[in-house]
Amino acid sequence: MPTPGKVAIVGAAEMVSPLGVFPEYSQLGLHAEAGIRAMKDAGLKPSDIDGVACAGASPTETAFYLGITPTYVDGTQVGGCSFMIHVRHAVAAIEAGLATTVLITHGESGKSGIGRGGYPMGARQSLNAQFEQWTGPTGPPSMFTIPVLHYLKKYNITQEQLAMVAVIQREYAAKNPNAMMKDPITVEDVLNSRMIAYPFRLLMCCLVTDGAGALILTSADRAKDFPTKPVYILGTGESVETPMVTQMEDFSSSRAFRVAGPTAFREAGIKHSDVDHLMIYDAFAHLPLYGLEDLGFVGPGEAAAFIGDGNTRPGGKLPLNTNGGGLSYTHSGMYGMYALQESVRQMRGTAPAQVPGAKISVSHGVGGMFAASGTVIMSNERP
Repeated sequence: MPTPGKVAIVGAAEMVSPLGVFPEYSQLGLHAEAGIRAMKDAGLKPSDIDGVACAGASPTETAFYLGITPTYVDGTQVGGCSFMIHVRHAVAAIEAGLATTVLITHGESGKSGIGRGGYPMGARQSLNAQFEQWTGPTGPPSMFTIPVLHYLKKYNITQEQLAMVAVIQREYAAKNPNAMMKDPITVEDVLNSRMIAYPFRLLMCCLVTDGAGALILTSADRAKDFPTKPVYILGTGESVETPMVTQMEDFSSSRAFRVAGPTAFREAGIKHSDVDHLMIYDAFAHLPLYGLEDLGFVGPGEAAAFIGDGNTRPGGKLPLNTNGGGLSYTHSGMYGMYALQESVRQMRGTAPAQVPGAKISVSHGVGGMFAASGTVIMSNERP
């Protein structure tokens, strides 16, 4: 098992615009520019990097474009949580001596569509194509309805409670100058927004944007050599369940969440009460509910009331999605990098909606329609 705090994040950079677009960059260009900015943040140059990991672009293309000759490469692509899993793999690689300094990049021309590649889930031979897509779903908004309708009925969760997730995250977005959507909204605003696929209305669905981000990890023993405040990795977890949402073991819970989250907590050796800040991937309003429950912060069916009681809003006991999330901040398609970036900012003390005195942050991601999951626990204090 990896040693908590033995690896640290020493470089971080994010490209997010309140306009939601970067039309001057291709998708590969976004990866490269984010990587360059992260290297500048850490005071490094390409020759200092010997590990490359990315999703949405080939690590071969990215390394070549940046002039990096790596000894460690990771092209894991399981959807939006790929970057949490890249962090987990980078920690293992650094501890094993496979690399000393790993660059993780992300870039998506999600709205502009410049140089954007395809996603293998849609291939004609895939399980999705054979057993789900021919029935007529038109992507995540209609595929995610399958588990969420079961969840809402099982726990008697109302539309108003689901809408509250978006309302509270907009409160954080209002504090964030880079957020695409900042105007306050009410439960009524959410419920009166355009129906997309029941129960999801427009304001319960993620934004569609361009964006990019990058992280640099190295041994914590080297952290003093960098100009940035180190953010130590305490624990990580990963898992997958099924590429077909209809084949989930339990529509009211994600098996991948229940493996990735607890694994990270065991590695970190922390309790839920130790967590000061939480990021849960929120492509749609129901995901924070599943995350709070499957990671063990609340019991089954209790997350909606927990959020409704104000526990996750600014000033609450468990600040959640403090950048505004995929619902109000940005969402280029694979959101996990942006959740990680916000956790890093919180641990550095530089977030727009900074949580006072925060020492431990959990960043939790999902890939596909509950197909995969990754969790990363960070701290600004080395154990």
